[in-house]
Amino acid sequence: MDSINADMQIAEKALKGMELCCGVFPKFWKKTNEFKEDDAIWKGGEDGGVGGGGPPPASMSTMGPQGGYVAKITNDDREEEMEENMQQVSTMIGNLRNMAADMGNEVENQNRQLDRINLKGASNESRVKIANDRAGALLK
Repeated sequence: MDSINADMQIAEKALKGMELCCGVFPKFWKKTNEFKEDDAIWKGGEDGGVGGGGPPPASMSTMGPQGGYVAKITNDDREEEMEENMQQVSTMIGNLRNMAADMGNEVENQNRQLDRINLKGASNESRVKIANDRAGALLK
C-alpha cells in the first residue's frame, strides 16, 4: 500500500507537469481535481502490532482457593489425590483463560491493522480514479 502511495505521488507530479500550458504556464482558467490526502492514514511505523504482549497481569493468578478444593472428611490418600487433580485442573483452566485473553488481544491488534489497510486501500483507489480522470482529460 505504501509503495502504491509513493508511485501515485510521482504520477500526480507528472500529471501536474503535463497539465501546464506549453509545459511552463499553469492553466488558471481550469480547475484541477486534485486528490486531498489525509496524512493520518499514511502515518509510518504503525503497521506492526502483531505478536505477544508479555506475561498476564498479576490479577490473573492460577492459584486455587486457599482452603482446598475437596473437603477433608476421612483424610485419606484418595482425598489427597483428588485435591492434587483439582489443582492441576485449576492450573490448566487458568492457562486456557490466559491463552484466550492473549488470542483476544491478538485478534484486536489484527483487526486494527486490517482497518488501517482498508483505509489505505480506499485512499489508493480514489487517488487512482482521480489520476485516471485527469489523464483522460489530457488525452481529449
